[in-house]
Amino acid sequence: MPVSRRTQSVLAVTMAAAVLGVAQASPASAVPIGKIRQGKATYYNDAGTGACGKPLDASTQMLVAVSPKYWKAANPNNDPLCKVKVRLTFRGKTITVPVRDKCMECGPKHIDLSQPAFAKLADPSKGVIHKVKWKFVR
Repeated sequence: MPVSRRTQSVLAVTMAAAVLGVAQASPASAVPIGKIRQGKATYYNDAGTGACGKPLDASTQMLVAVSPKYWKAANPNNDPLCKVKVRLTFRGKTITVPVRDKCMECGPKHIDLSQPAFAKLADPSKGVIHKVKWKFVR
């Protein structure tokens, strides 16, 4: 049975990614929307280009960086995570912030907020807050 050129291309990319150990882009449905997690939140205040390929300033913008575990695309600029937000609740306060960066040192239950986002939940002098509930939302 003949295989189309498009199918051949898709197969070649899939095989190359498998050989190289590179994750391929996955559909937005691959983001675990709505699954509640509980863990810790820290904050950062760096400026530069975020994992979604856009300039960011974590000292002034409301945003969040999440664990590499959730990033699926070989090029993070195209990752489905760049189109979702995280809703966090801590001690009766709730915020919703866009995913704009990757937190390389974060485990799957640890998220890294921008300084202003963290300040909406707790005093930044704490540095870390525990038992934060959060989930990916659209």
